[in-house]
Amino acid sequence: MQLRPMTAIYLTRGDRILLLYRIGSRVVGNSYTGAAGGHVEAEEFRDPQACVLRELEEETGLTPDALEGLTLRYITQRLKNDEIRQNYYYFAALKEGYEVNHSNEGRLEWHTLDALEALPMPVTAKAVIRHYVTIGRHNSILYGGVTAAEGSVFTEMTDF
Repeated sequence: MQLRPMTAIYLTRGDRILLLYRIGSRVVGNSYTGAAGGHVEAEEFRDPQACVLRELEEETGLTPDALEGLTLRYITQRLKNDEIRQNYYYFAALKEGYEVNHSNEGRLEWHTLDALEALPMPVTAKAVIRHYVTIGRHNSILYGGVTAAEGSVFTEMTDF
């Protein structure tokens, strides 16, 4: 069994969230994902934030100075196609004065939080967004999640 570590970043502005409609991805198919993201490279294995920032710049042209409050909010695991897919989901606000409207990976679109449930997303991303909209956006907790056929379960990750 192989491990496939991946990252994604969700950018917010007020009550809107930026999503990428990914076209032709071999992992997620044609669906909505974070504004940018991808596979963790070997040199990033101990630093998924470096991966998400690299992917953000590669896919949208945005650099860290465009972000406010970049935070790792969810770490999830799922077994799929004999791989353990481990995802690191980051959230940040896009600062005023910065715009993004192009990605080489698909179509970027701003959505209101109440419209997210109806969008096609990979199963774990959908669970993360559902949890974020109902619970996660009201706090700054890091959550760990496991997705199985029955659904996703999230728990607060605390240092002990």
